[in-house]
Amino acid sequence: MAISRMLARITQYISEAVMRIFAPNDDAYPFIGVQPFTGKPYHKGTTEIW
Repeated sequence: MAISRMLARITQYISEAVMRIFAPNDDAYPFIGVQPFTGKPYHKGTTEIW
């Protein structure tokens, strides 16, 4: 009896994880588009040497 309950819990745990991995995304990120680049461009001759 205890072994069957343990197997049922393990099966439920694994199946819930699989369902969460393969479920559709529920992310609510805003649609803001492409962001402009605000960093400094890389120049090979101006990098600092460690």
